[in-house]
Amino acid sequence: MKPLENVPLSAYSTMRLGGPARYLLEIHSALEIEAAVSWAEEQNLPLIMIGGGSNIIWSDAGYEGLVLVNKISGYEVQDQTSQVFITVGSGEPWDSVVVRTVAEGLSGIEQLSLIPGTTGATPIQNVGAYGREIADVLVCVQAYDRTEKKMVVVPKIDCGFAYRTSRFKAVDKGRFLITSVTLALVRTSPFPPYYATVETYLREHDIKRPSSAQIREAVVAIRSSKLPDPAIVANCGSFFHNPIIPIDQLDELRDQYPSITYWPTNEGQAKVSAAWLLERLGLKGYHEPSTGMAIWDKQALVFVNERAPNTAALLAFRDAISAAVQKKFGIILEQEPELI
Repeated sequence: MKPLENVPLSAYSTMRLGGPARYLLEIHSALEIEAAVSWAEEQNLPLIMIGGGSNIIWSDAGYEGLVLVNKISGYEVQDQTSQVFITVGSGEPWDSVVVRTVAEGLSGIEQLSLIPGTTGATPIQNVGAYGREIADVLVCVQAYDRTEKKMVVVPKIDCGFAYRTSRFKAVDKGRFLITSVTLALVRTSPFPPYYATVETYLREHDIKRPSSAQIREAVVAIRSSKLPDPAIVANCGSFFHNPIIPIDQLDELRDQYPSITYWPTNEGQAKVSAAWLLERLGLKGYHEPSTGMAIWDKQALVFVNERAPNTAALLAFRDAISAAVQKKFGIILEQEPELI
C-alpha cells in the first residue's frame, strides 16, 4: 500500500472544485480493494471508491481519509440463445462499453450513450436516459461487501432500484465496492415506442426501422446539441432531479401554468421537469458574476463552473436557484451530484 498523500480532489470531479484527499490510491483489481479496505481500517480512516467523478462535488475541506480511484477493467461475453450476457469491469468508461456493444450488434443500452463516468457507477445511480434505465438490463453486480468482508454477488432483485437511486446509494451507501456488473442484452433491433426526441430525430432522418447503432447516433446527436462535454466545460451534468409531486399539487400548478412539462408515475404521482421550472424562471443561460457559476444556455439543468473560486461559491449559487424555484412553484429541488 503506497497511497499518494494530500492530492487535490478538483482533478477527480468534472466540476473541478474541492479540497485535498488525505490519501488517494488507484485500484485495478478486487484483491487490491480488499487490501485497501484493510489498510484504511488499520489506520482508522474513512474510505470511498470513485469512478470518473462526473457525479461528485468535493467539499472545500477535502476528504480526510482514503480515496480509491476505480480502474478495474474487463469485458467478458456469454452468448446464449435469446440473450447475450456481458460482464464488465466497474472501472471501464461507460460510454466505451456502449460503443462496443453497439458495434457487436447488441441492443439494450444504446439509449444510455454518452453518459459520463464508469460502469460501476451506473447501478449506484440507476442511470437513465431516453426511456431506458440500467435496471432494465442489469442482471447482477459483483462487489466487495465491507460488512461481510468478502466478495459477493448482488442480483438485480436485491439492488433496490428506483428512480435514479438504489440500495448502493441509499440504505447501503458505502457498504458495497462494486468490481463488475453483468448485463443482459439482445441481438434484435430496438423496438418502439421511442423517446419523443429520439422519435423526432428518426423521422427527420427518415429512419423507419432503426438499429441499435442508429439509436446511439440519435442519442449522441441529441445529447451533444444540449449538453457540454465535461472534459471541456466544467460541469456534473444535470444538477437537480426531476421532482416527484402529488397529483393535487400538479393540478394546482397546471391551473396556473398549462404548459408545465410532467410525466405521470406508476405510484399515482407526477414527475415534473426541473428544466422547465428553471426555464420558466428565465434562468437558462444565466451567469452569476459573484459566484463564477452559470447555467448552460442549451440545458437549464446543467450548472457550469466558469470561474468559481471554491465549492462554497457553487453551493451559494445552488441555494439561490433552489430558493427561487421553491418561492415560485412551491417545489423543493433535490441535488443530483453527491456532495462529499
